[in-house]
Amino acid sequence: MTTTYDLIVIGAGAVGENVADYATRNGLKVALVEAELVGGECSYWACMPSKALLMSSTVLDAAKAVGGAREAVTGEVDVQAVLNRRNSFTSNWDDSSQADWVSGAGIDLIRGHATITGVKEVTVDGAVYTATHAVAAVTGSSALLPDIAGLAEAKPWTSREATSQQSIPQSLMIIGGGVVAAEMATAYQQLGAKVTIASRSGLLGGQEPFAGEFVTEALTALGADVRLNTSPTGVVRTEHGLVETTLDSGDVVITDEILVATGRVPRTSDLGLENVGLTPGDWLEVDDTLLVHGTDWLYAVGDVNHRALLTHQGKYQARAAGEVIAARAKGTDLHTEPWGAHVATADNAAVPQVTFTSPEVASVGLTADAAGKQGIDVKVIDYDLAGVAGSALKSDSYKGQARLVIDESRKVIVGATFVGPEVSDLLHAATIAVVGEVPIDRLWHAVPSYPTVSEVWLRLLDTYGRP
Repeated sequence: MTTTYDLIVIGAGAVGENVADYATRNGLKVALVEAELVGGECSYWACMPSKALLMSSTVLDAAKAVGGAREAVTGEVDVQAVLNRRNSFTSNWDDSSQADWVSGAGIDLIRGHATITGVKEVTVDGAVYTATHAVAAVTGSSALLPDIAGLAEAKPWTSREATSQQSIPQSLMIIGGGVVAAEMATAYQQLGAKVTIASRSGLLGGQEPFAGEFVTEALTALGADVRLNTSPTGVVRTEHGLVETTLDSGDVVITDEILVATGRVPRTSDLGLENVGLTPGDWLEVDDTLLVHGTDWLYAVGDVNHRALLTHQGKYQARAAGEVIAARAKGTDLHTEPWGAHVATADNAAVPQVTFTSPEVASVGLTADAAGKQGIDVKVIDYDLAGVAGSALKSDSYKGQARLVIDESRKVIVGATFVGPEVSDLLHAATIAVVGEVPIDRLWHAVPSYPTVSEVWLRLLDTYGRP
């Protein structure tokens, strides 16, 4: 183990691992610092365990929606088996295999809490390390705890507790209406809890409005109590361990547990930013090469830069960051033009996202509202997914909707949203269309196979008409 490296990466989650890996592949000597588990939030408390909690019920519901399979289903989801399967995806919160991967990739793993103590200097539990070229802050984000009377004292769950529970409570209050709130409401209601969700507006704000409406209807049909335009005013954990949540309507909801899912804050409060002229607790603003504004050595990648709080987008940024750090270190040519090898251009208007509720919500690019606010000449094309032959084959009661947001002046798609069972499988085609700025007249030649749900592309183009 040395004390001087070309690059020091703080945070060994999926994003930090990729920054380190790309830089190492390009010949740099890299140290990767982690205070918790190697593999980070996505592996142990977010993407993987949350989707594992949802998948079994999704598969069972899909079987029940098809005649012939429906009659063969003789039981309900096995909750303990679901939890056991979830545990397997987190390796029971053991990171040894991920640590072995780091070592095998030629990266030095340093365990402990990292503090930036000077320009290109990082101190880990008293040991000082220096970087000859760069330091990358890849520390992610944590759950925001809103200022609600008594909430902190009630010891609420965050997404970490929600995805790692070893038993399902009888009842659960969820504060929030975003992706975490909607997914965990779906999972826990399906696994037997009585869920109440309080959202200060509609569900899935920032998505097309119909997405939140579909998910609200589905959660209600599952038996969840969905309260929109509602905010908690106080929370009390009683002497019996129950949680009493008072809403602004005056209602009091009593549950076994309470989950807070109202947003994220950057993990920068104890990073030592004050030692290099930055503000602890702030998001780190970066350019498209992920270089922190006002520095020529500090990079911020993933959630911590607040560009797109999604693991896959963070890994995309990691590729750009690892490549550009290596290129700058070696003095090789940079490609920082839009869509170049050393920039994260897609963060600006081509971010794909799937919300794994029932039904799924899959989107990429701009909503109609966001496109209009940018001054784009917007044309919206909607189509009922239930009207596609492949949908009818997939489910006897298929419900869903598709939307394209088209820039009429350029005749290209700038956004797409799909809501329905397994629509995540439709998303990458839309992502390619948006990123590639594929002209509408060329998309007519991309023939969807029949009978699949992808036929919706033909129906959307038919509805739009020939350019």
